[in-house]
Amino acid sequence: MPKLLLARPASDVVEEGEVRRLAGARHAPADWILWVRIVVLSGEGHRVPALASRLGCHHKTVRKWLHRFSVQGLEGLGDCPGCGRKRRITEAERSRIIELARCDPPGRLVREPWGDLAVEDE
Repeated sequence: MPKLLLARPASDVVEEGEVRRLAGARHAPADWILWVRIVVLSGEGHRVPALASRLGCHHKTVRKWLHRFSVQGLEGLGDCPGCGRKRRITEAERSRIIELARCDPPGRLVREPWGDLAVEDE
């Protein structure tokens, strides 16, 4: 049988205010709003299956964010550093690619003053 999991109460008034502000936000990242709503609704006494069906996500997602909030607080709701795929090229290589993409390719046709087409650089 799964363990009963509820969000811990806010540690202070500031954290509670920030959680409530983010839960009702319209211009915050959508994933943050979802995660904070999970915490708020859990604090109101809703259980994991009810939260999952109400918010349209999987029960494992609800459990993950409740656990992270209980352990780390509001900072736990953010993405962990190092999330996502690592870059395959260095910053210098990336800058060189951008520089090449911004310049004109060699061999571009230009119109001569008398109207003929000619290759600018060969």
